[in-house]
Amino acid sequence: MSKVKSFSVDNGDMFYIKHNSDNFTTIDCCLTDDNKKEIIDELKDESSDKNISRFISTHPDEDHIQKLDYLDENMPINNFYCVKNKATKDDETDGFKRYKTLRDGDKAYYVSRGCSRKWMNQSNDERGSSGINFKWPKTENSDFKDALKEAKDGKSPNNISPIFTYSLEGGATIIWMGDLENDFMEKIIDEITLPSVNILFAPHHGRKSGKVPKKWLDQMNPDIIVIGEAPSKNLDYAAYDDYNKITQNSAKDIILDCLEKKVNIYVSNDNYSVDFLDDENLADKYDCDYLGTLNL
Repeated sequence: MSKVKSFSVDNGDMFYIKHNSDNFTTIDCCLTDDNKKEIIDELKDESSDKNISRFISTHPDEDHIQKLDYLDENMPINNFYCVKNKATKDDETDGFKRYKTLRDGDKAYYVSRGCSRKWMNQSNDERGSSGINFKWPKTENSDFKDALKEAKDGKSPNNISPIFTYSLEGGATIIWMGDLENDFMEKIIDEITLPSVNILFAPHHGRKSGKVPKKWLDQMNPDIIVIGEAPSKNLDYAAYDDYNKITQNSAKDIILDCLEKKVNIYVSNDNYSVDFLDDENLADKYDCDYLGTLNL
């Protein structure tokens, strides 16, 4: 079994994967003075029995690197995964300063389409892999190069976000797309073919600006799309009308217990419900309520 958690951090992104191997992955960082100790304590507890730990940074927008310095100081990052970039900002927060230190230092591993690394997607007799694979970026792509230049010039870094999957053998495949924007995705739509997935975390938190092109939705055919946290007026619920959805604005923390051929789903809002999951009458756990089971 593996465990994937999407934290409810109010207009930001932060996840972790407790793999069924000797791996632990944190994705993005959005901490506040109110939640930072509780979240770091949970990360420490959940990763305590893992020897390989990595941090994946999708891009250096503040709502994805907020208080990264606090995270690094209290749970040192030894493997920092990001696209190779030179993003700049006129007004540098402590989180962005730490991002630059990690990005440009000897702990950085630069991700790209098809990249391979122990123990990200390689395994041996010592330990299994994490099951993470990067589908984008293609570093030679001209549109991606333009996005890198915009980020270097201090403009939005949204479109340097990678696309990557986590797969449990015999179980679910989950995909992240950072904050990719619709117009950029339309430009690169024929550059990659996306795999079939079970759960899609909608890019740009599900905002209208991050609407996934129909061609990619058809390729992925997700069982569930998670709409992230953002002001409701900015979210494009209608774009995903043909799909089952979990809305984090309402569900709050979301936990996915990934097992062979099924995912048991828990949320921290006990008043939240959906009608598309199977009810296997499981007990509540993780201080969350059992929402239902996705049978694969």
